Amino acid sequence: MPQELKYLVDNKGHKQSVLVPIKTWESLNAKYEKLSKKLEALTGIHKGLNEVREAKKSGKKLSTLKSFLDESNG
Repeated sequence: MPQELKYLVDNKGHKQSVLVPIKTWESLNAKYEKLSKKLEALTGIHKGLNEVREAKKSGKKLSTLKSFLDESNG
């Protein structure tokens, strides 16, 4: 991939921008989208586990998955 990249430089030779072939961009963007969705799911799981830990520490009663689903559907 590095040989596909083209850099735009200013008058002093400092890199300002990069040009990426569209197929490379689409591939990178697709990977980014997948990773973003994965991160969102894992973050949600992590948050849920933390909520369970906190509820157990405080003695708060947690609802069951069945009752949660029943509330969501009704």
